[in-house]
Amino acid sequence: MVKTLIILGPTAVGKTAVSILAAEKLGGEIVSADAFQVYRGMDIATAKPSPEELTRVPHHLVDILDPGEEYSAARFRELALGLIEEIKGRGAVPIVSGGAGMYIRVLVDGIFPSPPADRELRERLRAEEAERGPGYLHGRLARRDPVSAERIHPRNLKRIIRALEVLELTGTAISSLQREWGEAGDGAELPFLLIGLNRERANLYARIDRRAKAMFEGGLLEETRGLLETGRLEAGPARLALGYREATGCLRGEYGEEEAVRRLAAATRRFARRQLTWWRKEPRIEWIDLAPGTLPGEAAEKIVGLYARA
Repeated sequence: MVKTLIILGPTAVGKTAVSILAAEKLGGEIVSADAFQVYRGMDIATAKPSPEELTRVPHHLVDILDPGEEYSAARFRELALGLIEEIKGRGAVPIVSGGAGMYIRVLVDGIFPSPPADRELRERLRAEEAERGPGYLHGRLARRDPVSAERIHPRNLKRIIRALEVLELTGTAISSLQREWGEAGDGAELPFLLIGLNRERANLYARIDRRAKAMFEGGLLEETRGLLETGRLEAGPARLALGYREATGCLRGEYGEEEAVRRLAAATRRFARRQLTWWRKEPRIEWIDLAPGTLPGEAAEKIVGLYARA
């Protein structure tokens, strides 16, 4: 039975280049496990593969939604499972590549049991945040479920509200449900091989700093201005993507471009730490450590070898 290859790792570690080379060597197709590359017009800040890279091997779940549309781990899982079967049916190797830990987790282990959405409760929580100011709900979550508060960015109101909603409806922290799910999940429906790419911390941070600068040099301000002018950036969850917040502040005159680059690099480093924390307790991942001089092709060769032995 053909295994689905999953290539994961923190942001800026080099997943895109390595995944494309591995796909070329294995005869594979790539399914993106990214929360924001699904959105059309959001290219630079999401580090979306370039047009040339997208033509080298087939890519899926890239540029399929408008920025105002909702996307979730559950929707990703539904789409990805269907695509995996289609790719196998074509005689190709499915390669899931991305840094969204929750997306990859629900793909492999299914969705942990939790109560359905309560619209009335959600609206009440949103109203409380609007009345008391930004950060109020995150502070409440920190007092009642500090594990979740540590994992969730203070500006990610959608996830904060969901965590508080689970607390209100079940009396149990969502982090506890996730821990139990990890200890006794429903098991993978399909065979997977999880391979993680990692770098020494200083090397990873240097790459993040360079990428943040390159994004602004490559037109992030212009891309953000266009999204803001059409109202697409503030219409839905896409506004949470790293890079657009910092570019928006710069465009509004709150700080200069140099400060915007600094803020983006700092926020991205914090995000990378959260990603690594998420995966640290996952024993099924086979890690490949990339030294500063390691070429993407060398990492791809290691992945092909691991896949052949799996």
